[in-house]
Amino acid sequence: MVRLHNVNRSFSLTEVLLAVGILAVGMIFIAGVFPAGIHFTTIATERSIAAVVADEAFAKIRLYGIDLSKLSGNKLENFNNDVLPATVDIDPNEFAYPSTGTDITPKQYFWSALCGLVEDDPNNRLVQVTVFVCRRVSPNLKYPDPDGIGTVNWPMPVPVDVSQGGKGNELEIDGPDQITFINDGYTIVDNETGRIYRVLERYRDVPGTILLDSDWEGSSPDTVWVVPPPVTGGRYPCIAVYQKVIRF
Repeated sequence: MVRLHNVNRSFSLTEVLLAVGILAVGMIFIAGVFPAGIHFTTIATERSIAAVVADEAFAKIRLYGIDLSKLSGNKLENFNNDVLPATVDIDPNEFAYPSTGTDITPKQYFWSALCGLVEDDPNNRLVQVTVFVCRRVSPNLKYPDPDGIGTVNWPMPVPVDVSQGGKGNELEIDGPDQITFINDGYTIVDNETGRIYRVLERYRDVPGTILLDSDWEGSSPDTVWVVPPPVTGGRYPCIAVYQKVIRF
């Protein structure tokens, strides 16, 4: 005679709790990946747009031209009506991207450029052009004016007075009102050589001192160009910086 036994094959409460705990931990790790993915996707998209904006900027600079007599070999100049030929006057909308279309949708991307002679001789006709591609997250934001007077409606590079710091890759920001213009991760351009540097850190204990990604080259630093954040504070507006030598 065979006896049948009732065998309980259900899960215990402990096993269920362990399974739920493991699943919850896994879901937390998976959920943490999504914000990082969105962040890197946004960066990749903006850099792709920046490359297109820069190409358009270089093309426009070639098209409109530059009056070489208005450039000095040891000083960079903003590409605006001050360096254009007398017969040319650029519409401010040309600095927005896309530059065509209506004003129904506010423009988010803008470009600006610094121009300097490769050599201090207008006859060589070679100009180093540095293009800054920036993002304006809100049409209500205002940015420091490159001339130091008031504000402008979109981000542009402004000159900042600096001097050599304690080390070869350190700079001191001379103007106390311009300390907040430069921060970690910002890009600066030497006014004399046009060389591009990246700021690794602005010291917290000495706010006026910045650490560069490489030693300063050339003569003693005097002025650098940088795109500052909005006057009310906020995210660094500069997406990318491109440089090209153009013959005019």
